[in-house]
Amino acid sequence: MNAKQAAGYRAADWVEDGMIVGLGTGSTAYYAIEKIGERVGQGLKIKAIATSNASEELAKQYHIPLIHASEVEQLDLAIDGADEVDSNMALTKGGGGALLREKLVAINSKQFIVIADHSKMVPHLGSFKLPIELVPFCYEWTLGQLRRNYNVPIEMRTRDGELYVTDNGNYIADAAFGVISDPGKLSQELKAMTGVVEHGLFVNIADMVVVGYEDGRTEVIEKK
Repeated sequence: MNAKQAAGYRAADWVEDGMIVGLGTGSTAYYAIEKIGERVGQGLKIKAIATSNASEELAKQYHIPLIHASEVEQLDLAIDGADEVDSNMALTKGGGGALLREKLVAINSKQFIVIADHSKMVPHLGSFKLPIELVPFCYEWTLGQLRRNYNVPIEMRTRDGELYVTDNGNYIADAAFGVISDPGKLSQELKAMTGVVEHGLFVNIADMVVVGYEDGRTEVIEKK
């Protein structure tokens, strides 16, 4: 069992009968979905909302019943990974491109559990480039404004030589801020920019972090 698998499997223990669960996206969330799917096969009765097309397909493979947001006001629990987790449980997310859906699911859950291998735990956010989701219309203007405001390297994400397009039809710019000393302030600034749909800073959203280690151990960090 690797570190990601250890974290994902452990977090699945918090899923209980009758819950409506948010399923995250990415390599660590894959293991949580896998374990939840195994438990569904053993009789666990839940419903779920997935944060990406990829996670939705995985959930279907494991016969996890999926519902639409119109069917529920709030989720009981959401489980998702992170690209970085700082000492205050602020997160950088969006490496997999699903940050908008991930944040919608996280903030509309009674409990948000973050799963991460130990390498994702950092004193300060910023080593991982911050994903910023942009409206495609005149995105060049928004990108220019970001570069003028922050004077840090910011590049448009691409795939196979084309601009990367999210499941919601938007673009992503990846910003190399370096050490982010005040994630809350930066979060508010970016959110206020016209042309920015969402960003990958998750501040004061996580309730618990399950950290996985290569030897299969896990550590649970709860909100202070």
